[in-house]
Amino acid sequence: MYLNKALIYGNLTRDPEVRALPSGQQVVTFGVATNRTYKNKEGQKQEATEFHNVVAFGRLAELIGQYMKKGRPIYIEGRLQTRSWESDGRKNYRTEIVADTFQFGADGGTGRGSAAGESGTASAPTKDAESAESIQYPDEDINPEDIPF
Repeated sequence: MYLNKALIYGNLTRDPEVRALPSGQQVVTFGVATNRTYKNKEGQKQEATEFHNVVAFGRLAELIGQYMKKGRPIYIEGRLQTRSWESDGRKNYRTEIVADTFQFGADGGTGRGSAAGESGTASAPTKDAESAESIQYPDEDINPEDIPF
């Protein structure tokens, strides 16, 4: 069995660019920066930054294009893919992460963080989700014997 899986959590380096394919399907491209902290040979703390190109399609592309902006944190799950093309007689390559799912990153304690997938099983934050904390539950206790299973 082979495995091609990429998991990253970082900040968007630019606003997502949403376009439509000739088929009408939405596609979004954006960059994500991730940081790594380590100690060098002398024991001094060092920080390295990696920049990742990400692409997403369909409903996932629409959600990212609508809700994400430069600087916002995001968690991406997907697969690595390398494309090649010729331009001016030179062969060019670009390795990118093709996103399968994403999750909004922590945003200064606002509590917004909804998962979304291409399957459409999760949705974007809505007024109902944001007001979930204001739901009034009854004061009565639930008796475990009343649960039918």
